[in-house]
Amino acid sequence: MNSIKNIIAVEWKNIIRTKTAMVLIAVFAVLLLFSAFIGIENKVEQNSIRQKYQEQVHDDYVNQPDRNPHRVSHYGYLVFRERPALSFFEFGIESFAGNSVFLEAHRQNTVNLSEAGFSNGMLRFGELSMALILQLLVPLFIFFIGYGTLADLKSNGVLKIMLAQGISAKKLIWGKTLGIFSFTTAVFIGAVLLIFTIAFAVYPEELTTEVVMRSIFAVGLYTLYFFICSWVTVVVSAKSSRGGTALICLIVLWMLCGIILPKMAQNIGQGIYPAISKLEFETNITEDLEKVGDSHNPDDVYYNRFKAKTLAEFGVNDVKDLPFNYVGHLMAEGERITTELYRAHFDELITTYAKQNSIASYLSFVNPYPMLRNLSMAVTGTDMAHYIDFQKQTEAYRYKQTQYFNELHKHEIDAEHSGTQRLDKSRFKERETFQYNKRGLFWALSNQFTTLFALFFWAILMMSSFAFGFKKIKL
Repeated sequence: MNSIKNIIAVEWKNIIRTKTAMVLIAVFAVLLLFSAFIGIENKVEQNSIRQKYQEQVHDDYVNQPDRNPHRVSHYGYLVFRERPALSFFEFGIESFAGNSVFLEAHRQNTVNLSEAGFSNGMLRFGELSMALILQLLVPLFIFFIGYGTLADLKSNGVLKIMLAQGISAKKLIWGKTLGIFSFTTAVFIGAVLLIFTIAFAVYPEELTTEVVMRSIFAVGLYTLYFFICSWVTVVVSAKSSRGGTALICLIVLWMLCGIILPKMAQNIGQGIYPAISKLEFETNITEDLEKVGDSHNPDDVYYNRFKAKTLAEFGVNDVKDLPFNYVGHLMAEGERITTELYRAHFDELITTYAKQNSIASYLSFVNPYPMLRNLSMAVTGTDMAHYIDFQKQTEAYRYKQTQYFNELHKHEIDAEHSGTQRLDKSRFKERETFQYNKRGLFWALSNQFTTLFALFFWAILMMSSFAFGFKKIKL
């Protein structure tokens, strides 16, 4: 154990003595602070703007004049999506996903107004977030400070002397890995913890138990990632005859794992599981709706059966004799059918997207970068699953409110004045306002089962390699 501690201490001294390493630390520290400042400012500003317009939409809605309930349902309601507390750290799909959705009767609208839609086009090249720095730039730093850790000792003959003195290959690799890992963790994870502390001290209202749990998991996730990168660096250095060879191998590996393979996985997923366009999606729903029936067609088979069933249920021969307004009853049935068809097609589309993303999830077993990226977005609430969950919750709210107005039309609007009679505006204030039900950490992780399994695979691989592997180093 003492020999491992000595190796770690020597590794720290060697890194600190390297001027280039110190310059890189300073540059990365500035980048982290800059990205944190931009991320926090953007999140606070976006949420402030969305809250402002949400309140304005609500005020306009509750202050509308007396109206027919069906007109109110078409008047609609605009809902804005709040950015998650940790989105300043990991942007995820936040800039590309829409942030507002217009809710109205008989129609399911998509979430619109993404930041990317208003950008000058540079956004497609990526944004500098804290997560991006830790995911792609810090591994380069680890490769730089560690590429020669064993290869240089091998080339100058020092490694042979150390092995002859009784230091085992396992202890050397274990000590070198821990030395690089502990230094990197102390610098960069320490910086992240400091930034998190300052951010939540300035905005304490964002700090909840759930956010703390997500933050702890994120820190642990990146810590394991740094350990994997340190381990890979030392292994490549041990297998290389010279430091230059090790550095070239590590840079190629970085390009392969960080750029080429993730892009290939995305293209392969889209090729194997192609998704339909928005126009095709809406066309398919319309075609299925036409197969069911048209409530505006007096000769429609389905709605004639529905009408006959309703009349028989209440023992009358004409809709005028029903104890309620049949138009409202008919609209409620039409809304039910439209919603069921939409949800079926929507679930089918989401399944296709999930299959596309599954390629990257399986890639996580050989490449830790997509594993980190997927789990990082999941724990910060900036992944596709949280975005889809928002869409589903707004759709459920839209359907509930539309049926509420259909019930008003059914029971409080006279059948002879179905299109002209108005209700007092106070009736429209009785509706519930939309509140997004924020999901917990375990829900977020449950959507990343394959990637989570890859995380455990890498953890077990690391432990197994030090327990059973590296009994000797080829000189």
